[in-house]
Formats: sequence, structure tokens, C-alpha cells
Amino acid sequence: MTKQGKQELLKAIRPRYRKATKREKSRILDEFVAATGYNWKYAIHLLRNGPPRPSQKKRGRRLIYGPDVVAALVQVWEACGHLCGKRLQPFLSDMVEALERHGELKLAPETRSRLLQMSASTIDRRLKRARSKLAYRGRSTTKPGTLLKNVIPIRTFADWDEQRPGFVEMDLVDHCGASATGEFLHTLNVVDIDTRWTEPIALPNNGQKATFEGIQTMRRRLPFPLLGIDSDSGGEFINYHLYNYCQDEKITFTRARPYKKNDQAYNRAEELDCGSSGCRLRPL
Repeated sequence: MTKQGKQELLKAIRPRYRKATKREKSRILDEFVAATGYNWKYAIHLLRNGPPRPSQKKRGRRLIYGPDVVAALVQVWEACGHLCGKRLQPFLSDMVEALERHGELKLAPETRSRLLQMSASTIDRRLKRARSKLAYRGRSTTKPGTLLKNVIPIRTFADWDEQRPGFVEMDLVDHCGASATGEFLHTLNVVDIDTRWTEPIALPNNGQKATFEGIQTMRRRLPFPLLGIDSDSGGEFINYHLYNYCQDEKITFTRARPYKKNDQAYNRAEELDCGSSGCRLRPL
């Protein structure tokens, strides 16, 4: 039986059911359940109370700030350096006027009017999606790189003339304590092997570009020519930016041996004993 047929049957037998005796109600109920396939309790509910009222969809709030208004807000927000709503709202009209005057923003009169009537809390709500795109995801400290491992040699004691200034050791330090959450300082630490000249370079992050720019800054500060670089095996150093730079500038580029438990030299060092004191020789 179709839904419409069930409703017509219910409409026809419900008045008779309400006036019937208890025994007659039981017989009508059995017939109704057999015809419609309804659950017994649901059938009783329908016969007592009638069919359910059609659901009325709630009308949502009228859209005031459409995509054009939000796009204009995002443009102003980016021009202001990603301010929060409470700081942006007081001079929103001044920023819109300035951007329009310089041809950076073109708004229809209605869009402009709606943009300027935004409150601080509305600004923050409408900027939620744009702000989420700027969030850091999966931040971590330096990890071993995979590029150029077969091209950049591992440094040995016979590779360099350590009696001459210009051969430096470098590493990147993340000043994050026990957690890498949030913002913190990164430092490129460079030490000349012969003179012990030290150059600490502050970096905004541990990426390849920032590290490469830090190395260039370090080179300009050195009081002697840069002849060789020995770094660890992290991706901030083992990349084509630094490799091609060293090739073009005739700078020797070597890397340290990564300390891995499956490294044969590491395991060999772990096994060497230094006498009855029980100390062990470990890689430096």
C-alpha cells in the first residue's frame, strides 16, 4: 500500500475507531496493522492522534554579508597585516577609503555599505575560514634530508686542512624547549675549526630558504674567506640551494654521518669498551 493509500485508510477508519468499544477497537486495530504493515504501537498512536503534521522548515536568517562583502573584508584584512576584529573595526572605513583611493579596492555601493556596518565580532566570524588557512600544520624540528646524499660526501679527518681559517662546522638549533608548538627562535650556529670564530645567526624558521639566507649572512660577517662547510644531514642543509651555491663559489661541502642505530660505525662504537671502568666509546 502506498503512503497516500495508508493516509486515506487512516482517515476513513479513525472516526469509527474512536467511537468503537474496546473489543471493536482491537478488531479495527488488527485490520489496520494487517493492511498497512505498521508497528502495533505506532498504529494505536495514529488512530488516537491522527496523522503527523507536515514538518515546516525553519526559515534561516537572511544573508546580509554575501561572498562579495567577505572577499572585500579579506582584502582589507590582508592589507592591515591580519588584525583581529577589535583592532580592525575602528578604522575599517579609513582603510577602505585609502585602498579605493589608490585603486587597490573597487566596491559596489551596496557592498561598501554592508562592509562598513560590520561589527568586530562579525568581522572575526567572517574571517574564520581565511584565518584557518594561515595556521601552521605539522610543524617539526629538523629532520634528515633525502636529497643529494650520494653527492655530498661524509666528512673524514683527512678531507680538510684544519690549520687554515675558513673551514666551519654548522648546525641549526631550535629554541623550543620540550615542545615544538607555537612560535620560537631558530639559530644557525657556525664555528670555525681553526680560530674558533663563532657566528650565531637568528632565523625565522628552519626551512631551506631561511637557512640558505643565514649562511650567506654568516659568510659576509666572517673576517676570512669561507673555504669549507660541514653540516649535519638535515634537509635544511642537504638541498640544491646550498649544494649549487658551494659548487659555484668553490666551497668544499661535506656532511656529518647521521647517527642511526642501524649505522655500522655507530654500532661498532657502541661495542668498543675502554677498560675496566666500563665506559664506552660513543660517536661525538
